[in-house]
Amino acid sequence: MRWTSKLAAAAFAILLPLSAAARTPAPAPVAAKARAPVTILISIDGFRSDYLERGVTPNLSKLAAEGVTAPMHPSFPSKTFPNHWTLVTGLRPDRHGITANKMKDAGQPDVTFTMSNDDPFWWNAADPIWVDAENAHIRTSTSFWPGSNVAIGGHKEKPGDWEAIGGTRPSDWAQFNQSITGEQRVNGVLDWLRRPAAIRPRFVTLYFNTVDDAGHDFGPDDARTTEAVAKVDAQIGMLVQGLRQLGQRANLVIVADHGMAATSSERVIALDQMLALDTVDVLETGPYLSLTPVAGQEALVEKALLGKHPHAECWRKGEIPARFHYGTNPRIPPIFCLAETGWLFNKSVPTKSFSAGNHGWDNMAPEMTALFIASGPAFRAAKLPAFDNVDVYPLLRDLIGLPAKPGVDGTDAVFAKTMRR
Repeated sequence: MRWTSKLAAAAFAILLPLSAAARTPAPAPVAAKARAPVTILISIDGFRSDYLERGVTPNLSKLAAEGVTAPMHPSFPSKTFPNHWTLVTGLRPDRHGITANKMKDAGQPDVTFTMSNDDPFWWNAADPIWVDAENAHIRTSTSFWPGSNVAIGGHKEKPGDWEAIGGTRPSDWAQFNQSITGEQRVNGVLDWLRRPAAIRPRFVTLYFNTVDDAGHDFGPDDARTTEAVAKVDAQIGMLVQGLRQLGQRANLVIVADHGMAATSSERVIALDQMLALDTVDVLETGPYLSLTPVAGQEALVEKALLGKHPHAECWRKGEIPARFHYGTNPRIPPIFCLAETGWLFNKSVPTKSFSAGNHGWDNMAPEMTALFIASGPAFRAAKLPAFDNVDVYPLLRDLIGLPAKPGVDGTDAVFAKTMRR
């Protein structure tokens, strides 16, 4: 995932003293019993589950050994924003409305949703966990989690407005800024937890993009991606040490939104070799292709695309295989094509050779499998079989003391034998 956004100065004020925090000696530990456990949801974007086997993750591996770990299947499509929203709503993308990193909607025909869009119009189909928590007087703080800067339930008078009217955000939130280092992000979370109890969060999110960036740039098997894995592991270790110094017990739920697969200029499906580009309005290319036929060209486009092709298959949106749980949302274009893992759709044959990485393919592909670790006082040590990421949301509700929410796609049953009651 690559996403950028302007930094909201007022919202980000809590992180301004981070450099000073890094130089200031840690306060003496306080009695652990004085602090109720905090739940910290940590996303390491693009951390494929088997990255734990590379021998460079002493901190994550220790947490996995002491707690619960399992391979985790992302929801389809295995993209960043859809899966981050699934993790905090318990709904698959087809239901929560963030169906892709790039979307169109008939309600705002002149706007294309991208990953910097904070208009509640796009997000209001589902309430993330911090909305229910805040309504239950459970204080929440989010660092860079996709969608946490959105005023859920609010609205903008017009799409270009800079601020929404009404709605709910976490008590504290920081909008994504790629220039803020992982160490600074960790210090920001620790600063939140140094607060007096009355304004100290009980649910926190933290987000790291380094591993995903390296995976995209160099591919999952490159030594530089392994270096990024080791770097984030050290930052997790910094967080664990900081929590210990604070005497702050914590249930850490560490996840990834998807895995990563190698790509190459030798594995590209050129759309212009299948049909004339002026017959379609293409929304997305890459591991999958989504498009709308130009009016009057529907039959021609369907004849050219529908069905199986070498290294890909195309469907009408309503005919996407049921196992993907995808295809009913109006934001999904009429024609959807999925490439074989490692293959990419492009409008034409690439003019330059490349070797890199990407995600978005079949969510059950081994390369798309994501990291899951849960460690802390709430958990017994256990290795679980693979499960779907919709199950994380019910677990989070259990940890922060919210009742089960009816109608979600996941269940906490997978964790029943791992929890200390």
